[in-house]
Amino acid sequence: MSAVLILGATSDIARAIARAYAKAGRDVILAARHHDRVAPDVTDLELRYGITARAVEFDVLDTAGHARFFDALGMLPDTVISVVGFMGDQATSERDPQAADLVMRSNYVGPAAVLAEAANRMAARGAGVVIGISSVAGERGRAKNYVYGSAKAGFTAYLSGLRNRLAGTGVRVITVLPGYVKTRISEGLATPRLLTAKPTEVADAVLAAETGGRDVLYVRPIWRLVMAVIRSIPERIFKKMRI
Repeated sequence: MSAVLILGATSDIARAIARAYAKAGRDVILAARHHDRVAPDVTDLELRYGITARAVEFDVLDTAGHARFFDALGMLPDTVISVVGFMGDQATSERDPQAADLVMRSNYVGPAAVLAEAANRMAARGAGVVIGISSVAGERGRAKNYVYGSAKAGFTAYLSGLRNRLAGTGVRVITVLPGYVKTRISEGLATPRLLTAKPTEVADAVLAAETGGRDVLYVRPIWRLVMAVIRSIPERIFKKMRI
């Protein structure tokens, strides 16, 4: 039975992805800095879907330890999904370089490094799937979240380059751009219903992308149009919009 490793497994999106893959008959490894928090998920997945699940400790910021992390797994999963992310606070990041650094490392440096380690091992094996959950926020810098957005822009570009480099090796690289998602973090935020997905919707789209051969996935296709419009706005106008 093939296995999927989910990095950043404590988020609502990660939990939904774990359920989707387990329902499809895939064994699941849940990796998180506070891996004890997903112990109930391990039990639930095994009882509900009859698969094998386990929780492992993982710190995306410990880039020097990523190789040891994979060595300790005892097996290289067929699929590795990074759901790691940290929004941070834009105002804080603007005045505190360390806060900005944490956002950038959490959303770009760390995820890129761990997926590189996974991809290199998969390339040596000749097969595997790497999936990165990025963000439409990375498609153009906006005043309200440009620190987070810049990190996601870097991550999206990294995934694109990694996909290009590994073409023909048997390793697929998939970029997922969810847009707004209704989670605990977004509770209380007024987001447009048409543009807001549920975690289960993201999970189903991720699984479908892997089985269907997609490279870049907008969870709700309307986001492709929305971002095309935003990217087309002339800079002299865009900087006055303060969006």
